[in-house]
This record gives sequence, structure tokens and C-alpha cells, in this order.
Amino acid sequence: MVLVREAVGLTLRASRTSQSRTLRDVARAARVSLGYLSEVERGQKEASSELLNAICAALGLSLSDLFSDVSIELASHESVVLSVVDAA
Repeated sequence: MVLVREAVGLTLRASRTSQSRTLRDVARAARVSLGYLSEVERGQKEASSELLNAICAALGLSLSDLFSDVSIELASHESVVLSVVDAA
């Protein structure tokens, strides 16, 4: 089972790394601590909507883009789980 906070973290990290940006750079632009951003990316912290908005702005993403990508990520994991259950 994939948690929403894990899918959010994976999506944020993928966006950041695709832009070749460091955690420090994005944390500074979003005005959040480096450690907190790292925990959000690793799915260890569930960020508030205000924090997600700040991180998305720093990455040049909209919240709707983030949630769309997260939805796709979750749906792909759900289909894998359903396939395994159906096969059993």
C-alpha cells in the first residue's frame, strides 16, 4: 500500500531532480527548512496545503499538477495490487 504522503514525496523529488536542483535550493526558495523538505520528499512528513503550495511554487508547479501526478502514481500502484489480488 502506498500512502499519499509517500506519493507526494516521490512526485516532488522527481520534479526537483528533473530540474537538477538541490534540496537546499528548493528549501530556500520555498522558505522551509532543508530537513523538513527532505522528510516530505521521503514520505516521512505529511505537508500542509500551505507548505505544498510553497514547495510547488519553488519548483514552478501548480498544486493541480502535483495532485494529478500523485493521482497517476496512486492509480498505478492500485492496479498492481488489484492484479495481484485477482491472480490469487
